[in-house]
Order: sequence, then C-alpha cells, then structure tokens
Amino acid sequence: MTAEPDRAEARTPRGLDAVDRSLISLLQQDGRTSFTTLAKAVGLSEGAVRQRVQRLLRDGTMQIVAVTDPLDVDLARQAMVGIRVDGDLHVVAAELSALPDVHYVVLCAGSFDLLVEVICRDDQHLLEVLNDSIRPIPGIASTETFVYLKLAKQTYAWGTITG
Repeated sequence: MTAEPDRAEARTPRGLDAVDRSLISLLQQDGRTSFTTLAKAVGLSEGAVRQRVQRLLRDGTMQIVAVTDPLDVDLARQAMVGIRVDGDLHVVAAELSALPDVHYVVLCAGSFDLLVEVICRDDQHLLEVLNDSIRPIPGIASTETFVYLKLAKQTYAWGTITG
C-alpha cells in the first residue's frame, strides 16, 4: 500500500456549483441512488447527471464507499496518535500511511507534527501497532496516544459545506 499523493500538489481544487453540491449531498445520504432519481432531484437529464458524477469520481473530488462502524466489524479500539518528528515529515507520513492499521494521517501545526488515527481489535492490538509498527519508524521522536472512549460525531458532509 502506498501513500496517497499530496492532494494539494496533485490537483488544483475546482469550484463546485450548486448541482455538484446537491449530487454529493444526495450520494452521501445513499451512495446507491440511481442516476434517474438524482436527475429528478436536481432537474437535469439522467445523462447529464451521469457525466457529472463520473467527473466528480474521476477528478477525485468524491468517492463512493461503504462506511462501517468499527465496533460492528470487531475493531473495538480506536485511538488518535500525536507524533513529533525529527526530520522530513513527508517521509514519516508516507511510512505511516503504508501501515494497514493506520487509517488517517495528517501533517499539522501545533504540539504535534502528525496526527494518526489507528483502528485496532483491542488494547493488545493497539499496543502492538504502537510498539512494533509506529514507534520504530525512523524520524519519530515521540508519540502521545489518545484512546477514544466514545465517538460523539462523525460526518462526511464536507462537499456540501457552503461559505
């Protein structure tokens, strides 16, 4: 598994019009919504909607994926790991991104250089990921782990947020 390309360098964000935002919103509610239903909802032809959705997918503006609750698939331990790095952040981020139990990597400002979300079966699995996979990566100076007790909110509505 390879790290995703730096999204800011890989492509220039394009403006979304009201129809694009509506399509994204409808697909976030049900990713299996038919082109016919989408077309009726936004007032365009089925062909026009199909082209727009295909463009949004092709350009990487959106993905249609199945989202699971980790608890429902036997992944009971989630944690955010704050990481301080000595050296090149991009190299360490790429190494972390290649780990199968790491699901989110972000370069940030503040007390930590990187934030990494890990999803594990249990505390023993979390310990193995931290001790055997994350901490040995060259360039990692220190880590601080924040174990999730309860997820209060999770949303994927970014494409529909307006000014």
